[in-house]
Amino acid sequence: MKIIIVGATGTIGKYVTAALQKDHEIIQVGSKSGDIQLDITSPDAIKQFFEKIGSFDALISTAGDGHFGPLGSMTDTDFRKGINSKLMGQVNLVLQGQHYINPKGSFTLTSGILSEDPVVYAAGLSAVNAALDGFVRGAAIELDNGVRINAVSPGVVEDSPGYFPYFPGHIPVKMDRVTQAYLKSVLGAATGQVFKVF
Repeated sequence: MKIIIVGATGTIGKYVTAALQKDHEIIQVGSKSGDIQLDITSPDAIKQFFEKIGSFDALISTAGDGHFGPLGSMTDTDFRKGINSKLMGQVNLVLQGQHYINPKGSFTLTSGILSEDPVVYAAGLSAVNAALDGFVRGAAIELDNGVRINAVSPGVVEDSPGYFPYFPGHIPVKMDRVTQAYLKSVLGAATGQVFKVF
């Protein structure tokens, strides 16, 4: 399969890339590295990206930023960082990518545990993750030609120790378990699902 991985060199993306590149053609996409650089906050850049890539079989997104900080000092600009990047960046990959994806292809987005198990300083990300989960469920019943869409919702991962102090009582998730959730989405048959990896 021809698989696009957006965020391919990131914390999660590099593991997913390694797991798939032996058997599939992988196009590694990053904001500053990879085969192709892409600013997912720009709908125009996403449009140009798909025009360049053409048809594909699967797209995985492990990309997107969001604000992490106290609610008491959060501003509209802070909150919109997650909306413009992690939410709309991934949503626009689907909205535009649906016109290029091959029949029976798949989209896999990344949300996260904060949608249902919030921690202090993460109200913006909790909202964004919940919105992504809802988008996946809604889009699944409308995508044409047997195209599937799922989300992977991981807890704090073992390769992000800098976040451990903000997740008291959470057991860091092993990277191989997170990776398998992406493989389940891409290589399996499910659609409209949120694969939780806690």
